[in-house]
Amino acid sequence: MKKHIILAASLFQVLVLFSCDPTREKENNNKAIYEENDLEDFHEFYDSELFREVQLAGIFSDSKTFADSKPMMGLEKINTNYLAEKDTKDFELEEFVTRHFEMPVNPKTDFESDTEKDMYAHIESLWPVLTRTKDSIKNSSLIPLPNPYVVPGGRFREIYYWDSYFTMLGLKAAGKQKLAINMLDNFAFLIDTLGFIPNGNRAYYTGRSQPPFFALMVDELTSDNRSKFISYQPQLLKEYSFWMQGSEKLSEANPTSKRVVLLEDNIVLNRYFDEFAKARPESFKEDYELVHENNLEEEKAYRDLRAGAESGWDYSSRWFANPKEMKSIQTTDIIPVDLNVLLYFLEIKIAQAYNWNEQLDSANIYLEKANSRKSAINSILWDEKAKRYADFNFTKNEHTSILSMATAYPLFAKIAPKDKARMVIKQMQDSLLLAGGFVSTTIESGQQWDYPNAWAPLQWIGIQALFNYSEHELGLEVMDRWLTVNEKVYQQTGKMMEKYNVADTSLQAGGGEYPLQDGFGWTNGVAVAMKKILEEKEAVVMD
Repeated sequence: MKKHIILAASLFQVLVLFSCDPTREKENNNKAIYEENDLEDFHEFYDSELFREVQLAGIFSDSKTFADSKPMMGLEKINTNYLAEKDTKDFELEEFVTRHFEMPVNPKTDFESDTEKDMYAHIESLWPVLTRTKDSIKNSSLIPLPNPYVVPGGRFREIYYWDSYFTMLGLKAAGKQKLAINMLDNFAFLIDTLGFIPNGNRAYYTGRSQPPFFALMVDELTSDNRSKFISYQPQLLKEYSFWMQGSEKLSEANPTSKRVVLLEDNIVLNRYFDEFAKARPESFKEDYELVHENNLEEEKAYRDLRAGAESGWDYSSRWFANPKEMKSIQTTDIIPVDLNVLLYFLEIKIAQAYNWNEQLDSANIYLEKANSRKSAINSILWDEKAKRYADFNFTKNEHTSILSMATAYPLFAKIAPKDKARMVIKQMQDSLLLAGGFVSTTIESGQQWDYPNAWAPLQWIGIQALFNYSEHELGLEVMDRWLTVNEKVYQQTGKMMEKYNVADTSLQAGGGEYPLQDGFGWTNGVAVAMKKILEEKEAVVMD
């Protein structure tokens, strides 16, 4: 079978790491799991006729189900059996799958909500339900992690990168600092072993990352402990290298390389990307049908779909040439506001680590990088006509027309000049703030990251942006609206949801590739973190 060199090297790095570091917990157990979970074999399986036929047959309503299944024997043996049996008279594909694969289940499915509890007591009871303490699913696509972690819930049975930052906010506010640090250490582990943090800890996610919140995690959990903060410097640098890979090779003739784009005046900014240009295994049928039914150019379309998944906004009119048509997806042509703000923050935190380590020359190098990016965000990603920060289509040399909550990110990072911040806040208040909180965009496209849907992470970003520019009353009002809709849906359903309809709070959210999920990691985390802010404010008022 064809070998994937990058993945093979990553597995080798994992085994070397475990053999060289006697201080790591669960060393022997995790080493054994890695030896059995051969990621490269899974990538070959995703390219197989069997995988394609199962996914296109629609045996499972959710494509992720089969991608998460556990083979009952070696994948090569299963494939051999399939090729031998598929043309026989009585062959049934679904029966073959049932015989060779064990379908995933969500642990603790017997959990029942007690709506007599208030929402926060419910969330407290959910933490252990969503916590995974041991990765022991051998021969599966799951990439094992050395420490406990919190999953989002529902179909999301693994850790997710940017989700986890917002989950950690709640864990910290709830006094569960140790679990939050465990999650941070898992991400450091992934950076050390794979060279980056994948979208989630599954084999099929190893072509892409997600919005780079690792530096914010480090800052949130260790900023009061200088030596602990500095201990993550190697991973901060390695993640930065991942996002900037290929930047040294950029030229006027070759202005793009993976996640970096060369613009005028030798300015380098970033875009979302994926190492693979084929249908996502976990959404195979959806990707395949979109591309083939619309006669799209396969490599570009698949890369754009995967890049959209790396953005975390999968999917949104932000990435479409025609805001209402997913077939016009063009993610890799776009320089996003939020991504570049997060990379600015990463540069700042690398500089801080060098400064605290008394390596001032190196600190100044990264401060210069951060200042250069800040300047570019305030020029290239500022749409003077629309009076807001906007994603930039570098192939067309123009801003996109979509107003989204990404416009709040420069305010979240405190890099927006006051005059620009005022204009952004006005648009947030006039166009994005609805009955239940900040809507993702103003476009009703049928995609889940568009109107009328809202998501917990964007409420946090938006509210912190308001606080940073002295709009405290407005920020608290948005917080109240969001928590009110959270409470309302909880009372109606006994569940915390992945996303919410904030235009008509009597309706649940919808749209996208899969049904509405409950659980839900980042919703829980943001709600608990907001509750702590409100309690602290009340305590100040009482004093």
